[in-house]
Amino acid sequence: MDCRPIASDHSLLNQIAKHDQTAFEELYNRYARIIYSVAFKSLKSVEESEEVVLDVFSQVWRISERYDATKGRVDTWLFMLTRSRILDKLRKLQRSQPLTPVLTKVSETQTLSSSVDPIEEVVVSERRSRVLAALKLLPSEQRLVIELAYYHGLSHSQISVQTGISLGTVKTRIRLGLNKLKSALE
Repeated sequence: MDCRPIASDHSLLNQIAKHDQTAFEELYNRYARIIYSVAFKSLKSVEESEEVVLDVFSQVWRISERYDATKGRVDTWLFMLTRSRILDKLRKLQRSQPLTPVLTKVSETQTLSSSVDPIEEVVVSERRSRVLAALKLLPSEQRLVIELAYYHGLSHSQISVQTGISLGTVKTRIRLGLNKLKSALE
């Protein structure tokens, strides 16, 4: 049984910046499954989702020294990298074939469960529940654009086209909704 203390995400990133492969493996083990699940929810492709995970962690290895703890938590930073990679994939797919997203309820979003550490599963489940509860507090127009952006991977322009809402209004609703989510989750 391993008796080492559990390193914080922030300390792992500091070690990764010094090219510590053990720290990299630990961070990967903590977040790879959830990043895969998020990617799969948007991309619906095992291969594309696995590629997103590889791209995100490749980027973490290259730019970990750029992480700024004053701008947000490590998991938030990782999910922003993930979202960026997913959007890149969706844009690439859209160029090759038109994308017709189908709206689903966010509450139907499930993570893939495969030999997940029970503690990690509880933490992820608790975070998910908190986010879903916070989303329910948002006005429906803000919740819709946030779901389209973060759960369906649509760009602001794509949301504008799909909903018929002006681009400026889409951006404002996302900004306001994210601020309300941040307040609700703090």
